[in-house]
Amino acid sequence: MHTTILALDLGTTSGWALRDRTGRITSGSQSFKPQRFEGGGMRYLRFGRWISEIQTSVSELQFLYFEEVRRHASTDAAHAYGGFLATLTAWCEHHGIPYQGVPVGTIKKHVTGKGNASKDEMMVAMRARGYQPADDNEADALALLHWAIQQHDAAQEA
Repeated sequence: MHTTILALDLGTTSGWALRDRTGRITSGSQSFKPQRFEGGGMRYLRFGRWISEIQTSVSELQFLYFEEVRRHASTDAAHAYGGFLATLTAWCEHHGIPYQGVPVGTIKKHVTGKGNASKDEMMVAMRARGYQPADDNEADALALLHWAIQQHDAAQEA
């Protein structure tokens, strides 16, 4: 029986990777782009519902990790990330699910050997591990999941 872990690359297009109880890994990316006629907060409500659906699909989510971003390309990106992060952490607190942010450089170094790897290098690294990520968001989430699995397996062996 494996620990159920969800790894998220937060953003308007959020990458996700999940290891279920059987050890099976699934991944993808989900768009939370604002719809034409919805208010500004609707993307965060849709995000919260989406996480709840993932939790329901695995019956018990045991740990959640997210990519901790310190610099953003734009003010809009920073605001969106902050909204997703607030929604996520409040959701985890409400459901009693432990969560942890992991710095981008830590994730990149884990899978490529360098903390400043490009989006393409991250895609190549995850393809080398047998995955076919559709975009860099999914690749980042898979990389984060691999880091998290290594941390959990090491802790359980200790």
